[in-house]
Amino acid sequence: MKIVPNILSVFRICLVPVFVIAYFMDANDVKYYAIIVYIVAGVSDFFDGFIARRFNAQSKLGKLLDPLGDKMMTFTVLICITITRPVILWAVLVFFVKEILMGIGGLVLHKKAHVELPPANIIGKVSTFIFYAACVAIMLFRIPDYVANIITSFAIGLALIALAGYIYSYFKIMKSRSKTTEKSGEDECNQQSVQDVNETPQ
Repeated sequence: MKIVPNILSVFRICLVPVFVIAYFMDANDVKYYAIIVYIVAGVSDFFDGFIARRFNAQSKLGKLLDPLGDKMMTFTVLICITITRPVILWAVLVFFVKEILMGIGGLVLHKKAHVELPPANIIGKVSTFIFYAACVAIMLFRIPDYVANIITSFAIGLALIALAGYIYSYFKIMKSRSKTTEKSGEDECNQQSVQDVNETPQ
C-alpha cells in the first residue's frame, strides 16, 4: 500500500496530456470527455491523500509528486479553458502568482526553518473544491462570460484567503524559529562564559 499514493500521483500527471487531447478533440462547447478526465484526476487525488494518511504511506517522493500532479493539472485546465474563454485569463495570472509565492515560502521554510509548509487549511480545501466545481461548470454548461467570471472570481477569492492563512503561518513559524535560534545562541554564550570562569587559574 505504501507505493499506491505515488502510483496515483504519477497516474494523475499522465492524465494531463490526456485532458488536453480530450478538451480540444471535442469541437462542441460542452467538453464531456475532458470533464471525465478531470473528475478521474480529482478522484485519484482524493484517494492519493486518503491512502497516504490511512496507511501512513507518506514519503519524500510522494510529497513531491502529489503537489506536482495537482499543479500541472490545475494549470492545464485553466490554460485550456482560457484558450476558448479568454475572459478568465486574469484567473490564470492570479493563480500562477499565488503558486509562485507558496513555492518560494515553502522553499524558504525548508531551507531556513527545516520544516515543511503547513498542510492545506479548511479554507484551502474548500477553495480547491469550489475551483473544481467552477471549472466543471464552465466546461459543462454554455454559461455567459460574466457568469464564468463570477464563479471563477469566487474560487480565486477563496484561494487568496487561503494564501493569506499560509502567509500568516509562514511568518509565525519564522518568528518562532528566530526566537529559538536567539535563545540557543544565548544559552551557548552563557555556557561558554561558565566554562571560561571554571578554566580561569586561581
